[in-house]
Amino acid sequence: MRHHTRWMLGVAMVATLATWGARAYAQAGDPPNPYRAVENWAKLGDERKFGQTISIGIDSDGKSIWVFERCGGTGCEGSDAAPIHKFDPSGNEVKRFGAGMFIFPHGLQVDRDGNVWVTDGRGKNGKGQQVFKFNPGGQVLMTLGKAGVAGDGPDTFNSPSDVLVAPNGDIFVADGHGGDTNARIVKFSKDGTFIKAWGRKGAGPGEFALPHRLAMDSQGRLFVADRSNSRIQLFDQDGKFLAEWKQFGRPSGIFIDKNDTLYAADSESNNTQNPGFKRGIYVGSAKDGKVTALIPDPLPAKEGRGPGTGSAAEGVAADADGVVYGGEVDARKLMRYVKK
Repeated sequence: MRHHTRWMLGVAMVATLATWGARAYAQAGDPPNPYRAVENWAKLGDERKFGQTISIGIDSDGKSIWVFERCGGTGCEGSDAAPIHKFDPSGNEVKRFGAGMFIFPHGLQVDRDGNVWVTDGRGKNGKGQQVFKFNPGGQVLMTLGKAGVAGDGPDTFNSPSDVLVAPNGDIFVADGHGGDTNARIVKFSKDGTFIKAWGRKGAGPGEFALPHRLAMDSQGRLFVADRSNSRIQLFDQDGKFLAEWKQFGRPSGIFIDKNDTLYAADSESNNTQNPGFKRGIYVGSAKDGKVTALIPDPLPAKEGRGPGTGSAAEGVAADADGVVYGGEVDARKLMRYVKK
């Protein structure tokens, strides 16, 4: 019995040290910030203000920026504003579309062919709960899900948060946004045929509390920002769990560039949820998980979220030159970060 007790204490200590080590790894000595902020870099062509700026994508040219924002406010219901915008490298708006189509803009990704994929995270009055594929000119090429219908079947979603297209064309959808919504990853073939789904609510391997964002590295591993579990989960493309990383904070957004540099936007860490981590954009390696930099949220962390809490970026992306972009929801703005 004494030997068993010592063994159990040893296991507990190892687990504690492993958890502490992952957290200290991200925060030790405060990762440096080699970036400087550029505000008011991009403006909408008609001078209206950004709404909640939820997602950012990099065009297939590696330089232009796509932005998904909530129609100048907190949502698009009843609005005639277009929520999808393209900016050239100088910050000039060169394209917009999607007016009247969305309830609650959420995820945006750009595939290798320059097509723009987005998710509508809520449903009402026959709209929403869908994934859309647009060509670069704004023509709808594909829809997944049933308009305005929430569900957990092969052809329905409940709060789809993000979408990603693999190099072979397979489509992955992060389906769920906490609460009573789904908590799964759904995989489709390139023509939209359902292949499989995995995941359920929970905190164990392969379970999700809020699958908020997707990314894929050069090895083809799928990275899921499991925000409310304060971790990134790694899977192969068949849904096999590979690892969890907690050193990138409480990630709302993740982006992996062609060099396997990983950018994770932590918009929620504070003394109540994920204590010990600073909010901001973490920069590191998708190969080994090492954190190398942190662009800190300039506003102090406060408990809870909403107007005035100073939520840092939720959307994050980096262009071919390593310029980092952050989409801020509460502040309703698009930030640009360049090397000092």
